[in-house]
Amino acid sequence: MRTKRKLSKFAVVGTAVTSAVFVLAIGATSFASSSKTSPNSATLTKAPAIKMGGTAMWALPPSVTPNWIFPFASLSYFSTYNLTDFQYLMYRPLYWFGQISSSNPTFDEQLSLAAAPVYSDGGKTISISLKGWKFSNGQVVDAQSVLFWLNMMKDEGPTEWAGYAPGLWPDNLVSWSAPSLTSLSVTLHMNAAYATQWMLYNQLSEITAMPEAWDVTSLTGAPGSGGCGKLVYTKAVAAACTKVWTFDTDNNGKSKSPHMAGDLATYATNPLWKVGDGPWTLSAFNSSNGEATFVPNPAYSGPQKPYLSKFIEVPFLSDTSEFAALAAGGSSGLQEGYAPAQNIPLNNGPVGSTGANAPQLSSNYNLVPTYIWGINYFPENFNSIGDNGAAGAIFRQLYFRQALQEGVDQTGIIRAVDKGYGIPTYGPVPVYPKNSFISAQESHNLYPYSISAGKKLLSSHGWTIHSGGTDTCASPGTGPSDCGAGIPKGAPLSFTEPYASGAAAITETVDAETSAWSQMGINITSKAEPFDTVIGSATPCPSATVAKSACTWEMANWGGGWEYSPDYLPTGEEIFATGAGSNSGSYNDATNNSLIRLTNTSSKPAYFTQFENYLQKELPVVWQPEPAYQLVEISKAIHGITPVNALENLTPEYWHY
Repeated sequence: MRTKRKLSKFAVVGTAVTSAVFVLAIGATSFASSSKTSPNSATLTKAPAIKMGGTAMWALPPSVTPNWIFPFASLSYFSTYNLTDFQYLMYRPLYWFGQISSSNPTFDEQLSLAAAPVYSDGGKTISISLKGWKFSNGQVVDAQSVLFWLNMMKDEGPTEWAGYAPGLWPDNLVSWSAPSLTSLSVTLHMNAAYATQWMLYNQLSEITAMPEAWDVTSLTGAPGSGGCGKLVYTKAVAAACTKVWTFDTDNNGKSKSPHMAGDLATYATNPLWKVGDGPWTLSAFNSSNGEATFVPNPAYSGPQKPYLSKFIEVPFLSDTSEFAALAAGGSSGLQEGYAPAQNIPLNNGPVGSTGANAPQLSSNYNLVPTYIWGINYFPENFNSIGDNGAAGAIFRQLYFRQALQEGVDQTGIIRAVDKGYGIPTYGPVPVYPKNSFISAQESHNLYPYSISAGKKLLSSHGWTIHSGGTDTCASPGTGPSDCGAGIPKGAPLSFTEPYASGAAAITETVDAETSAWSQMGINITSKAEPFDTVIGSATPCPSATVAKSACTWEMANWGGGWEYSPDYLPTGEEIFATGAGSNSGSYNDATNNSLIRLTNTSSKPAYFTQFENYLQKELPVVWQPEPAYQLVEISKAIHGITPVNALENLTPEYWHY
């Protein structure tokens, strides 16, 4: 998320969730970061006395800008920079995850708009009780606000919600109801019993209550006139939701005359975007560079009103310019920014430790390495018609994916590129922060770095090796020593990999990997492009049997993989299940689908272990080393920022001088 999304999951079926805070658990063990396991779990920093007012400037990561304001996003816009770092300031999700005073990615009832859900009928019926918070225009966050989201999800989710996974939300939702539109209770009826913790962490977590003001098809329409937020979902309501979604999103940003989510220039002036239930409202937005200025929402109903009078998100084109801004300091300097790994001294300490800060920054800033609840990878397009139609067929061969993975020197990259601030990715579950989900197998690398092993795999499957050049298929066919189905004689191992520009660490990682692959005869042409361009192109393709010109992309490396948010349990349905909205590479495996389904419906640890071990071996993506999400630099003059949340949920309402 990161594409986010996202970012992914456990509990006892039929057990009501009643506590304000609980841990992600498997059996008797639990995931609960502590000062012993997480570098971000230090005591919340507080000043001797809180000073009201002041401005804080927060640096966006290099070459990243918000470009989507509507909290219903397709994969092209499903990033942490649009959701947790931008939208969540104005529009809060129904359920909040991530503790303010720790880095734990756990449920926080205090900051949620509804009480913890209550389950009955063996887990098939879910009761949601809203707290009665208000939007900035005075409308109560009521049943209509939730039904508006659910109706739109049912109508548009399968094609326009990046968190969609076939057979799950909203396919598994049979019906939903409320006593009235103004009621503070909503009841959901599921098609089967699901693990209750998975339901909260990976399904209910996706809901964002939306104001009636957005249920329109024109700027002059009366709130609710669009007809999507109705009490009963019918065909007529579905048709209305399509029209409302098309208006609110400018047809997913494609309208010729945009004036809603596709029109960045009106983000701060469109009165509809002023209607929010979060602690902040957008007062200015620079559509040319993405700088966003927020001021407190005086109508915010939550427990923490902002201390600051202004919060500004500052964009940078490169990590070099961001570091220069930090080093310049002064009264107009950044209160939080990111130091590039190349400017930080090498850290020889264990994972999670903090070494020396850059001398240019040490007097004004504290270095706080942050590790997110996620994994790093980049996808190959299994349905690509690139490489004269052979690319997808090559990617579908497990031996090729194994050879590609053996060209990734994760340990070397972490030390040489990330300066010791990184962790490996071996499969779908994060290795760090420490957690109870990761299996003994996934704690180790099944495909250690080995150029010779990669060459052997390719040569034993019909490829003529040209180290430093391009291998070609010499033995087409489907036998055990052939290239594989759909790969013609003479097909080259030559592909294109766009990657996110602006960060030297990403460039250095790509260079190291393409160099290693070249020694195997895998010729990768890399190309630096803006993050939004890379993620926008890495969308799922139709079936491999359907030739579509849009399926020419081969690899896409946005440099961040996936954060498990709002799919907080790492069961992978949103990114690895067949047909999932964020399954960028269109990975398709029946065994994987079955194992994911078991993790969704049962709390048995054995099912989760089977899932992660299988997917680790199958390589649905190219596992990448996970650098510290950011080497965060926090001004010594400001307080309330640490610990940095592992879900990247930005909460500047707690910041103060």
